Amino acid sequence: MYAIIETGGKQLKVEEGQTIYVEKLDVEEGKKYTFDKVVALENGDLKLGTPYVEGAKVTCKVEKQGKAKKIIIFKYKQKVGSTRRKQGHRQPYTKLTVEKIG
Repeated sequence: MYAIIETGGKQLKVEEGQTIYVEKLDVEEGKKYTFDKVVALENGDLKLGTPYVEGAKVTCKVEKQGKAKKIIIFKYKQKVGSTRRKQGHRQPYTKLTVEKIG
């Protein structure tokens, strides 16, 4: 049994018991979060939504809020004086454990 959910402008295939990392959600750690935007649901037969499956929900438990590893953005233009620019970025995320698909 699996579902395809939409969150943060992305689509993820999830199964019960799976741990997923999504774009930061405004939820406290230890609380439950429900995804209503279920694009597809498979439990014996496949149901596709137009655009979402009606009545389908995916319930998750929030494990952690955090930031990913730092990535370095380095911009450089050749043969032009002092056009070097270094910038770092850490993307915030929410770690979830899928509890129920229904």
